[in-house]
Amino acid sequence: MDTARDIAVKALVIIRRKGTWADEVLHSQLEKSNLSPEDAAFCSRLVYGVLQNQGLLDFYLGTFCKHSLKRLQPPLLDILRTGAYQILFMDRVPDRAAVYESVNLAKHFKREWGKGIINVVLRTVARKKKSLPPVPEKNREEYLSIRYSHPPELVHRILELLDEEEAERFLEANNTIPPIEVQVNPLRSVVEDLQREMGKNRILAVPHAFVPGCLELVGAGDLKALPMFQEGKFYVQDPAGRLAILAADIRPGQRVMDVCAAPGGKSFGAALAVGDRGRVVSCDVNAVRLQRVQEGAVRLGLDAIIQTAEADGRRFHPSWAGRFDVVLVDVPCSGLGVIRKKPDIRYQSDMTYSSLLRVQGAILANAASYVRPGGTLLYSTCTILPEENQDVTKKFLAEHPDFSLSPFSLPSIGQTEGDVTLWPQRHGTDGFYICRMVRR
Repeated sequence: MDTARDIAVKALVIIRRKGTWADEVLHSQLEKSNLSPEDAAFCSRLVYGVLQNQGLLDFYLGTFCKHSLKRLQPPLLDILRTGAYQILFMDRVPDRAAVYESVNLAKHFKREWGKGIINVVLRTVARKKKSLPPVPEKNREEYLSIRYSHPPELVHRILELLDEEEAERFLEANNTIPPIEVQVNPLRSVVEDLQREMGKNRILAVPHAFVPGCLELVGAGDLKALPMFQEGKFYVQDPAGRLAILAADIRPGQRVMDVCAAPGGKSFGAALAVGDRGRVVSCDVNAVRLQRVQEGAVRLGLDAIIQTAEADGRRFHPSWAGRFDVVLVDVPCSGLGVIRKKPDIRYQSDMTYSSLLRVQGAILANAASYVRPGGTLLYSTCTILPEENQDVTKKFLAEHPDFSLSPFSLPSIGQTEGDVTLWPQRHGTDGFYICRMVRR
């Protein structure tokens, strides 16, 4: 039977060879395993930890390994990475256990000839972990790229947006383990009651510093297994997503469209805001993801308010023209604001977004046609790049003179002129862009 370490290495090899998203690979591998919740959590920590620190791990391994890392067969390199990660980043794993289990992995993956390499290199890492070679600082971009394991071109772009000190804090924030954050469903519970229930399940639930109805969870494990989840007392959503709903200023009884609805957090927030006199139409081009929105609505007791519709956000539906008080447009994007949750995003991006920008612009322009005169159009992304954010909305406003920016205020953020970029190192949220516009 495969162990947590076996599955972690197998997942890393698949991710590297096929360029598949880590969460998809890991979910598939864990689903086929018989790991305990604790071992599954350990496996996940290994995979995400290696992806978060891959550049730094390779720097140290390359220093101590006589062989070129690029020429090592995939299982061996990922065995070395997981072993080094345990030694350097996981205090609860004894060094000798990390080395021993890593050597055994070579046999498991039929690479017995590599046992000696793994043994020597990882023993050296363990012996020198308190006096590791410093990352060269002569070239600042190169230093930040290695130290925080971000591709050089991404570091270069971030340094164009932020000063050096804050750029480093952004990169560092991307390598932290973010808290699990949930929104309380006021139809089924209140913050204090949900905190008590979480406590009975050995979960610490702390109210968010500035987002109302939001709890940060510590020690949660598999949320879907919790009775409170199954009873619809909360839904998972980063505070940034909740702030987007607050910025939209949705009122009871309104008609709301969520153009790219999956996984459903904004639709759920909108449904709670409009109440049983309002309606939310949740659209997505992916039928499977849309089904999950519907299932979430049922679980939360919002299925009488939320109507799902399979639709491509770029294609015009005449029956929806001018019918909605609020239209939410959370477009597909590079995802560079959620690297701390999806560490492999940093490796997937090639920093060219021409096709993505066309999609974003097309969805926004089409969604605007569904807004009634006097209604609100809210554009959002989970990226921090101006070319996907301000540049898109500026271009849209220039081409649609019947729309204009609409100022709004958010808790802790304060008053805006109509748009704001949230940053993990500034606000503790996902990197996120929110722009509110009104149709005259």
